[in-house]
Amino acid sequence: MALNKSLGPDYVKGIRVAEPGPGVKSGTGLNKGTLMSDFLNAYSIQRWLELCPQGYLEDTVYGHGADEQEPLIEDEVLREAEIRTTVQLVVGERAALAASSGLVNAAPDYPSKRFLATQTLDEARHVEIFTQRLYDLGVKKDDLESTIDHFANPNLVKFAEVLLEKVDNKDFVAGVVGQNIVLEGMAFTVFEMMEAGNRQANPKFAHTLAGTIADERRHVGFGENRIGSLIKQYPEKKPEIEQMQKEMAYHMLNTFSSSFRQGSAAMDAAQSMAAQSDGAGEGAEWQGVNMATAGPEELQGALENTVINEFKTRLARIGLEYQAPVMS
Repeated sequence: MALNKSLGPDYVKGIRVAEPGPGVKSGTGLNKGTLMSDFLNAYSIQRWLELCPQGYLEDTVYGHGADEQEPLIEDEVLREAEIRTTVQLVVGERAALAASSGLVNAAPDYPSKRFLATQTLDEARHVEIFTQRLYDLGVKKDDLESTIDHFANPNLVKFAEVLLEKVDNKDFVAGVVGQNIVLEGMAFTVFEMMEAGNRQANPKFAHTLAGTIADERRHVGFGENRIGSLIKQYPEKKPEIEQMQKEMAYHMLNTFSSSFRQGSAAMDAAQSMAAQSDGAGEGAEWQGVNMATAGPEELQGALENTVINEFKTRLARIGLEYQAPVMS
């Protein structure tokens, strides 16, 4: 079957800029004469229906084409690496689901509640599609939770805990910054890197990631535009929010470091297999890095630099300054 063209690489390419509503500037201010109610209506449920179920997700099954399958992985090291990676996606998306659903009742207006309701469904879908990938990789349903517990990166769990503490306290401003700028900003970049690396080797997973990237793009757009105005109203919250961002960045960077260290053997095995295939050396390029030949340190450096630069840009748009953590 033919996927909606928006799920292919052409759709993913160049979507780093968050999507504001019609007639709305990205960041701290709305266009002159634009009412906040008009801006928020751009993130309506109707708009969500047109973009997602009736748009780039049309005719997909768990985010990919119905005729697409997970490639057979005979090497157990590679299979375990894919399971480990996918578990981190499930952990992150479960945190996003808990955060977005918790922020619904904390939102100060009904348009924001409606948007966060659509985001909650997006995050629930992400949990489902990445959980389904674990099943496709051979994880039995009865073993799902034990598999997640076994492979979950403790640094990523701590990252989520910092965010969810703000959500539990009904802190809408800090919660949306943590969720829609920090968590989603990190996920956006990680998904882009993974999508680029899987276009040739695993089109099924690449298509799944492409639809997820489109969702994250919309979430970040809402976060930038909605929170920018609230930061102006409550400037006294800046130090607290920047401290939260610093803590989340610390756990994020530790997550990257341990993940690439644990995955180095699998990367070596995958590159060795690719070198023996007809497509040797033809890996996709992401942020100037050849995904087929780059080592763990090079990929980690590219990922960290890209995420941090995105944080700096997005935080500046809402009137905040990126706080670099001191790494041990």
